[in-house]
Amino acid sequence: MSLGSSVPLSGLQKIEAEMQRMRGDAAETFAANGAMAARVAAAIHDAGRLLLLGMGGSHWANRTAHFAYRRLGVDVQTEVISEALLVAPPKLPRAVLLTSQSGDSVEIVKYLQEPAPHERRFGLTLNPDGALARSAPSLIAAGGMERAFAATRSIVLTHVMHLNVLGALGADAAASLAALAPTDGQVSDDAIRTLGDCQTLIFTGRAELVGLAESAALAFTELSRRAAVAFDGGQLRHGPLEMLSQRTGVVALTSAGPARALDAALIDACRNAGAPVIVFDAGGQAPPTADRVALPSASGYAAVMALLPSLLRLIVSLAATLVPDVGEPLRCSKVTLEQ
Repeated sequence: MSLGSSVPLSGLQKIEAEMQRMRGDAAETFAANGAMAARVAAAIHDAGRLLLLGMGGSHWANRTAHFAYRRLGVDVQTEVISEALLVAPPKLPRAVLLTSQSGDSVEIVKYLQEPAPHERRFGLTLNPDGALARSAPSLIAAGGMERAFAATRSIVLTHVMHLNVLGALGADAAASLAALAPTDGQVSDDAIRTLGDCQTLIFTGRAELVGLAESAALAFTELSRRAAVAFDGGQLRHGPLEMLSQRTGVVALTSAGPARALDAALIDACRNAGAPVIVFDAGGQAPPTADRVALPSASGYAAVMALLPSLLRLIVSLAATLVPDVGEPLRCSKVTLEQ
């Protein structure tokens, strides 16, 4: 059924409804989770190490946050939870953050059933009634579960909950949250047409932007049913450049900071190989062009929040030009989808 209407919403309408809510829910989520974030931060300090576990988009959000925790000196490890279940955990004290927007995925439930007296487990979730929130102290995002197929609002809110914890550990989380654009990002029609002619997309970034690139590749694949992959900037140079052509587009995520010269060199290499390149640039230096989405200067997690609205807008708008029933899954099922 629809969200508040007797007429069923299309997949695209559900996605748009979620995206319209994400900024208000982000502010509410950040304001509501300070006390629980302080508990998580204390557990991280006590244990001396942190494990981030998730599936799908939740895992890629963890991959983004991984670098921010490392910047604070945290001994952090990030794993796909399905793989973590295959090997017995080490008998060492650690804090564990289980990330799941529904809190009811099979892997999350199975992990919660495994005894681990050396672990202090916490959750990041959108569902206050899910198995995760019932079984572990959890940060809970505002607005309930996401009803659309591909993650948009839930990704933003998962990053906000990580910012809660990072703030409790000493980061300037409020400044990073403030970088979230107040309106939908702008992406030119030329950029959408350019990438629409490509058979394959490569998303690339560095540090926190690697996880964001991986998240974007997953969302685009889900919505467009076309192939997309993600590489960090260094890995893209070590072999994958061979796959570049006029039919392989590159979406480069860049920010302010010491890696800027490396990003510029990689973008030039991709263009010289004949690949169409669209740059999402949070460097605050270059003007917007047909192939560059220019954003205010930001680095670290602030760059993630600055880039997210425009990147999500690109993914949704581009997929909508490629798939007539965008947002309507053919083969996948998720516990968050309406039955």
